[in-house]
Amino acid sequence: MLEKYYFNKYNQTDLNVYRCGIQKCKPGYTWGPGVRDHFIVHYVLKGTGTFSVQNKSHRLCAGDGFVIFPDQLVTYTADKDNPWTYSWVGFHGLKAESYLRKAGFSKERPIFRYDSDEKLSDCLNSMISCARISIPSELMLLGYLYIFLSLLIDNGRRENTQHPGSDNNDKYIRRAIEFISKNYSNEISIQDLASRLGIDRSFLYTVFIKHLNMSPQDFLIRFRIDRAVELMENTSLSIGDISRSVGYDDPLHFSKIFKKKKGISPSLFRKQLTGN
Repeated sequence: MLEKYYFNKYNQTDLNVYRCGIQKCKPGYTWGPGVRDHFIVHYVLKGTGTFSVQNKSHRLCAGDGFVIFPDQLVTYTADKDNPWTYSWVGFHGLKAESYLRKAGFSKERPIFRYDSDEKLSDCLNSMISCARISIPSELMLLGYLYIFLSLLIDNGRRENTQHPGSDNNDKYIRRAIEFISKNYSNEISIQDLASRLGIDRSFLYTVFIKHLNMSPQDFLIRFRIDRAVELMENTSLSIGDISRSVGYDDPLHFSKIFKKKKGISPSLFRKQLTGN
């Protein structure tokens, strides 16, 4: 499913809607590498995919979004197993970039998460509904765009009330744990996690050591192993099934990590756990 609409592009106005739409992507669907000549904000409604920019790849899921800046080389790809569906709005104007910067976006920080309510997706749906009319109201579209950007600005202010140099970095721990709990079954890295939080990897390591007395990598492994233990109670699942379910495509690699953490092999651990 693909639905997209284009409108007149008045670059000399403060702000104007240039395009909007929604797409339910096919598995592995890719746009790019390529550039745009305007700003575009994509918001993921469901599924997963990867947004790549400036030699960094960001794995995103429902509630995440990404911003494309003009003349910036980007690629975005739907997951092969769980392809994403996203809505987007493209816009231009003299104040377009300043509004995005108020929301905390830059070419170095193009990722966001908005999951506090449905207002952002509702706003995009309203734009698309308006665009379906044979002669859409440019004023109404512009109104929705201002609402959309104001929601992003408010969301950015909530996310950035605390500077990374602050002594209290609980929010990074909470967001990191939330990301891991939703993505542990996928192939994710600590760099993915740091990029998702908008901080560098070394700072993320420092925060984890300070608050949890373990590295982000150790936390991810422990989370996966704990989840594997829970799945072992389901005797219909093989060790290979469990391995893949917690993010390890190679059962042998999973067994080595499990034994290192638990002291015994997954098979023996299950036998002791279930008596089978």
